[in-house]
Formats: sequence, C-alpha cells, structure tokens
Amino acid sequence: MAGKQRRPKAAEQVVVRDEDREELDERVVDIARVAKVIKGGRRFAFRTVIVVGDNKGRVGVGVGKSRAVPDAIRKGTERARRNMKSVFLSGTTIPHEMVAEHGGAEVFLKPASPGTGVIAGGGMRAVLEAVGVHDILTKSLGSNNVLNVVYATVKGLSKMKSAEQEAKARGKALADVQPFWSRKKNG
Repeated sequence: MAGKQRRPKAAEQVVVRDEDREELDERVVDIARVAKVIKGGRRFAFRTVIVVGDNKGRVGVGVGKSRAVPDAIRKGTERARRNMKSVFLSGTTIPHEMVAEHGGAEVFLKPASPGTGVIAGGGMRAVLEAVGVHDILTKSLGSNNVLNVVYATVKGLSKMKSAEQEAKARGKALADVQPFWSRKKNG
C-alpha cells in the first residue's frame, strides 16, 4: 500500500483538461450515423470527425465513435490531441504547392498572397484554419468523402518543407524559392 500512488479524482482531471483546451482550436467536421447489423436488427452509433489545432502550425485529426454524440465528440477530441503533427508555414500561408491523396480523395494546396483568405470548403477549411493558415487556394479533387479529404489535407500539410530546406536542397538562394510577395524589396 505504501508504494501505491493516489489516483486523482475526476474533478482534478477536469481542471487540467480545461486549461489545455483553452489554447487549442477544436472543430467538429462531421457527424455521421453508422449502423451495425446484429441478430435483432440494426444498432446505430455516431461517428464524429474532429480537427484540433493550435493556430501556430500544429494540427491533429481524430475519429470518435459511440452510441451517443457527446461521447463520440469527446473520444474524437482525445484522439486528435494525441495525433497532433507539426507543419511548416510561411507567414500566413504555406511554403509551396502540394498535391496529396488519401484513399480516393485528392487535394491541391497552393500558397496565396496576403489578404486572399482561406479559399477552401468543408473539412479542408477546418484543417487549414485550425493549423493557422490565413491565405491559401485549394481544390478538392476525386472523392468528396469528408474523412478522406481531411486526412489528405493533413498528409499534404505534413509533407511541406520549409523554404530554407528547399533552397539548400536545390542549391539556390532563399529569395529564389520564396513566393514573390514574401521577397525583400530592393530600393
């Protein structure tokens, strides 16, 4: 008994969670009713797709499934927090163009000049806003399945390279690989 540690009570755990949640942007992207066929008929549950980001270059996606919507959202949020990935950003946009796919979904991400806004729809918009991108042009190609589009967007963002890495790999100056609006003006 002397070696055992005391397990914190539920109220203590909730306080810690509330402090963490204030700094992260949580978005419910999709809620779908799914059915499992059993002997007596169908058993319905809810599947939720949750995107969590800190608006500073980190984003995570989680899928939660439960018989009740609030439980599914809670499970998806916990999974999204555990699966957060870092992303390279170039100011308020992305460093370069990217095409990424997951399953049948294919997404095209293109950097945009400041003031353009987030030109994206559905799950892609939620991911981009949660990661902290403010100026981007996108197109969803292929399947419009929300879950696959979200996963493809995260995959594309995680494959981004910083401008410094790309310039070094190509053997060029940093200004040659940056978009025209981010280059220093001469004069």
